[in-house]
Amino acid sequence: MAAEGKTIDALSQFELSPVLGIFGDAVSFSQSNLFMVIAVALTVGLMTATANRAALIPGRLQALGEAAYEFIAGMVRDQVGDEGKKYFPFVFSIFMFVLFGNLLGMLPYAFTFTSHIVVTLTLAIVVFLVVTGIALARHGMHFFSYFFPEGAPVWLAPIIIPVEIISYFSRVVSLSVRLFANMVAGHVMLKVFATFVVLLGGLGAVGPFVAAMPLAVNIALVGFEFLVAFLQAYVFAILTSIYLHDAVHLH
Repeated sequence: MAAEGKTIDALSQFELSPVLGIFGDAVSFSQSNLFMVIAVALTVGLMTATANRAALIPGRLQALGEAAYEFIAGMVRDQVGDEGKKYFPFVFSIFMFVLFGNLLGMLPYAFTFTSHIVVTLTLAIVVFLVVTGIALARHGMHFFSYFFPEGAPVWLAPIIIPVEIISYFSRVVSLSVRLFANMVAGHVMLKVFATFVVLLGGLGAVGPFVAAMPLAVNIALVGFEFLVAFLQAYVFAILTSIYLHDAVHLH
């Protein structure tokens, strides 16, 4: 896509660049790694401040931390039951990491590490391995009955078992691609309309008037992307809770 000899490059924002070289060019600390560290630091800082400054009438920071805590605790309790309390720290950590990763990417000159499939795929694999490990630890070999529902005709086993196995492993793809695709699509749209504003704004006297429409669209998209940032973290967390429910109860 081009305008007046200029092109709209909406994908360069996802390119990695080294911030700190560790072992030459082979292994480096990229801006993606930097914002992951920032996301973890913000999560730890928020919860530490919430715990250390606990007051009967909470301030804004304490209220934010408590709201996040209660939100995820309620989600895990509703999805998994009382047995899910022990898994709350895992789900909460996943939620906050994804949420801050999404929100940090909305800041100027920031980097959205959740827009990289390698990051979302790694998170999905971690969830998959943890959930499967919990199921095996709780149920042993009985876990494999999950792939053949009780009461199903035995003659359907050659059909049901492969379908259930594929469905189980597709959780990794579902978790990772959903988050990655939403983050990439949203930021590409923001970049495209922001570039339209700049290009159309340079069309002389009528430029500012012509650029007003894409500017309005971009402002609306920014608000929508903040909503998507939260929703995608919520979806990742609630799907993790649902998978934990299956691991604990085998249904």
